[in-house]
Amino acid sequence: MSGRIVVTGVGNPLRGDDGIGPAVVEALRGRVPGGTELAVSDGEPARLLDLWRDADAVIIVEALRADPARPGALHTLTSAQAAVRARGGASTHAFGLGECLALAEALGRMPPRLVVHAVEVADIGLGDRLSAPVRSALPALTDRVMASVREAFGSIRES
Repeated sequence: MSGRIVVTGVGNPLRGDDGIGPAVVEALRGRVPGGTELAVSDGEPARLLDLWRDADAVIIVEALRADPARPGALHTLTSAQAAVRARGGASTHAFGLGECLALAEALGRMPPRLVVHAVEVADIGLGDRLSAPVRSALPALTDRVMASVREAFGSIRES
């Protein structure tokens, strides 16, 4: 085990609520244990797989479209749940997280531990502001990610 933990905020901060992943990464700076890697990604699968290479734990923060939408609603998903839920356009990205996870599995590059923290979004149009419900969810989402980081470090130490 490498002891490597990667937190990846997926999204585009210039597309409204799609910027929630990068916003969480910014909120975590200076608050995570040493050795935690913080990264922002546009969701392109090859770049995500490179970020996750040799990681023992990966924590993804993502915007989620839902129908009916409950903007600001938080979800915590395992890799299997994320793969099922993200298929069919739940992600805000053209080639979604579900497809990326399927690719990682097919290539034998799935991290041993992966969790997805997602927030349902209201607006992914052009603009650099989060909607009020998503902005209000930011502290709780950041706390969930911090808890996942602590849990991952605890699991690595026990191994």
